Amino acid sequence: MRFSHLLLSPLFAASTMALLLLPQTVRAFGTATTTKTIIAAFSSSHHAKKTLPKFLGRSTFRAIRNKEVTIPLMSSSSSEEVTTEEIDWEQYHNKNNLNDQVFSAISGDGGIKVTAATVRNLVNEFMIMHSLTEVPIDALGRTATCSVLLSNGMQDEQVFQVSMNGDGPLRGIVAIANGKGEVRGYVGNPGIGSMSLQEAVGKGTVNVVKNHPDWPNPYNGITAIRDGDIDRDIGIYLAESEQRSCALAAATTVNGILCTSAGGYLVEQLPDCSEETMKRVETNLATLVEKDGTDKLPTGLLNTGVTPLEIAEIILDGLDMKPLQQIEPKAACHCTEERLFRAVRLLPKEEVDDILKKEEQIEARCQFCGKVYRMGPDEVAERFANAQGDPSKDSDMNL
Repeated sequence: MRFSHLLLSPLFAASTMALLLLPQTVRAFGTATTTKTIIAAFSSSHHAKKTLPKFLGRSTFRAIRNKEVTIPLMSSSSSEEVTTEEIDWEQYHNKNNLNDQVFSAISGDGGIKVTAATVRNLVNEFMIMHSLTEVPIDALGRTATCSVLLSNGMQDEQVFQVSMNGDGPLRGIVAIANGKGEVRGYVGNPGIGSMSLQEAVGKGTVNVVKNHPDWPNPYNGITAIRDGDIDRDIGIYLAESEQRSCALAAATTVNGILCTSAGGYLVEQLPDCSEETMKRVETNLATLVEKDGTDKLPTGLLNTGVTPLEIAEIILDGLDMKPLQQIEPKAACHCTEERLFRAVRLLPKEEVDDILKKEEQIEARCQFCGKVYRMGPDEVAERFANAQGDPSKDSDMNL
C-alpha cells in the first residue's frame, strides 16, 4: 500500500558540526566521523514497534499504538493531554503566516501522520546571515524545510541532517534541525548567479544522518542525486533506503533578495493504516494539487497564504484529525570555542605547531553562523596540557 505521490521511508540520520577555516589556516581544522549505514524496512508490525518510537517520538507512538481517545497535545507552551472534544483549534491558527510554524496531526484511526511547515522568516534570516543570492536562497530554503519536516517528533536533542553533495556551482547544501525546532544550514557558494536549481545542485549524493548525544555512533545513509529538485531527491533517498511510504513536498518563492514564502508538508503512512484511510488521503492530496492551481506544488499553494493547519486539514479531511505538536522553528547555531579545540586535537601536534609558527594563531569561521574563533599559542598550549580523552570519540563533535 503506497502513495502515488512519493515514496519515502524510516529516518536514520545525524548531524556533524562544520567549521570553515579562513584560507591561511585551512589545515588547522577538520573532522571525520565514521558512521554506520542502516537500512530498515517496516515489513512487520513487530519491527515497527521496536523502531517507530525513535522516529515519531514516544508520546506520538503511544497514541498511535493504543489509538487512545486522549492524545498528547504539544505546543511551545503546553504538553497537556486533551480529548478531541476539548481541542481549541484557534491556538493553531497562524494568520497570514506571520510566524514560522510547524504543525503535525494524526488521523483519528492512527493510520496517517501529517506534518506541515511555513518557514519564510527562517529562510530570510539565513539569507541575511550568509548573504545569499536568489538560487542559494531557494536551495537552502528547500533543504531546511525538509530538515524541519523530517525532524518533527524527535527528542529535543536528537538531530536530523540532510546534505546535498553535488558537483554544481552551489558546492553543496547542508541543513540540520533538532526536535526543539532549532535549525542551521549553509551552502558552499552563497553568491552564484542566475541558473536553474538542477544546474546549481549538479550530480552527486544525498546524505542523511541522524544522531543523539547519548548514542555511541550516528547512523547515516546515502543515495545518488537524481533530479536536483532537492525535496524529490530526499524523497527518493527515503524510499530507496528506508522503505517508508510518504509524500514529501517543499518549496520557496524568491523575489529578488527576499523570500516571500517557504514551507512544505510530509504525509506519512503508519503501520496498520487501513485501505479506506489510504484512499481518502490520496483523494485529499489530489484536492490539494487542485487548490494549488499550478504544476509546482506547493509553491502556488504557499503563495496563497495557506497555513500549516489548513494544509493538514485538507490532507486529513474526513479523517477526524487530531493535533500532535506545534512549534516555531528558529535559526540556532551550536558552535563553541571548545568544539574548535576538539577538532584541532585531531591534527598531528607537529602540524598545529607549524600553523602557529607561521600564522601566530589558529583561526576558524563557523559555516553555519559566520562567527570567527581565534586561539593564540599560549591558549593552545594550555588546552593541550589539560586535554583528556580521545576527541575523535566525543559524541558532541557529531552534533
